[in-house]
Amino acid sequence: MDAQPHPSGLPGYPQAYGRPPAHLPGPRLSSPEGPARTVLWLLGLCILADAVSLVANALTFRLMDKAVDDGADPMSYDEAQWSDGLTAVSGLAQMVLLLLTAVAFLVWFHQVRINAEVFRPDGHRMRRGWTVWSWFVPVVNLWFPKKIANDIWTASLPYEPDGSPQHAPRAVMNWWWGLWIATLVVDRVGDHINAKASAAEEFRLSTGVLFVANAVDIAAAVLAILFVRRLTALQHRKAQQGPVFQVAAPAVV
Repeated sequence: MDAQPHPSGLPGYPQAYGRPPAHLPGPRLSSPEGPARTVLWLLGLCILADAVSLVANALTFRLMDKAVDDGADPMSYDEAQWSDGLTAVSGLAQMVLLLLTAVAFLVWFHQVRINAEVFRPDGHRMRRGWTVWSWFVPVVNLWFPKKIANDIWTASLPYEPDGSPQHAPRAVMNWWWGLWIATLVVDRVGDHINAKASAAEEFRLSTGVLFVANAVDIAAAVLAILFVRRLTALQHRKAQQGPVFQVAAPAVV
């Protein structure tokens, strides 16, 4: 069977960007490329902040290691000041960039969800409001956002010449989500150990855990970049194709 223009005579999706026919109800298609660019830039800055934090973690770990091995506190005042200052600056940068990136990501994520409803109105298991709120509700935020992302991905797949959806592996999305969850867990463990630490051995342990958390966060941010780029590209390609429908095969008599 062949893919045909939709019989309603609607224009292709690109022509509907920001200018949908006024008589059509429901969600309206908009290009996600602008919000995606903002997210990508901020994720890049997050990676930079994480890299600085890794350096701070390494310095602190080395100082704590020296204190443990020598049985005393051999740290010089300058070394300690430099380590503490770098930790404070990188921590503040991470916090600010995380907030900005979260806002930008939610704007993009909400937009691609709306577009996915235009592409496939009946292909979503969660209401649109959960696209934002699912990230903030404890426990369910461990799988609801991924569930929504799965539905968006499926609805955004471009068409093959026969009208069937193209195959696009979800490996990037799955790895991004897994590493994002791992970052949250490892970071929480490191903060918990650090809050209770009172000796050099404990501070060394918490610093090592936080080093791992920052390394995993960098990997998660890289995969998030790939995920945002990939899903945005899928939606752009599907928009370029315009609406299609399946032509029913003739009945065999």
